[in-house]
Amino acid sequence: MISVGAAEPVNNTTYLSHGLCEHNHVTGDTPEAMTAIYQEQINIVVVQRSLPDEIARYCQALIECQPHFNLRSVINPKTAEASLKSSLPNVSGHTAFLDDLVLLVEMYSCLFELDEVGLRLQVLDRAMCPRFHIDKLGCRLVSTYQGPGTEWLRNSDVDRSKLGAGNMGLSDDASGLYSQAVDIQQVNTGDIVLLKGEGWYGNEGLGAVHRSPAVKQGEKRVVLTMDFA
Repeated sequence: MISVGAAEPVNNTTYLSHGLCEHNHVTGDTPEAMTAIYQEQINIVVVQRSLPDEIARYCQALIECQPHFNLRSVINPKTAEASLKSSLPNVSGHTAFLDDLVLLVEMYSCLFELDEVGLRLQVLDRAMCPRFHIDKLGCRLVSTYQGPGTEWLRNSDVDRSKLGAGNMGLSDDASGLYSQAVDIQQVNTGDIVLLKGEGWYGNEGLGAVHRSPAVKQGEKRVVLTMDFA
């Protein structure tokens, strides 16, 4: 089932005001939900899913054998399996993890008709982007294989004038960027997230507002991101 908020077509003259309404996101539980990112007023798509135990085992083994693992690569979807197989440590759950990674490369490249995908897979012990922000790019895929997922804000809950230098040196919770903590949305481990950036044609001023979650002392995250290469 796909849940779509205010998904009716809009024209260019009403897009900005319409885009700033609450319903800038789509949540679904099948890959077909990802196509909603092409709707003008949608800047966040979340595909909810549960990961198999084999993938959880792989992530734990990856953390134990390479606690600072950081893979950056430009992947051709046609040769993704061969390229990634040699780059991933061969520990318990390797096949299941590799299959899922290749599947996401194929889904992302198919959705945007890409010949190459910029892929990054990291083990993290801290928030890489701890402040709410927007990305100056087309559309990023994020999936957290282990640890807490990405946090984001609805358009209607954010004062964009408080982003970046507009925060006047204050923390996100004190700057007026959002009104209350319950405004903060968070995806689950394993979910696939599409974040439309300000590099997407016609999306200037409406990039998805998001941040990395805090990581508790002694915990680690395994995070995948994909971008247009």
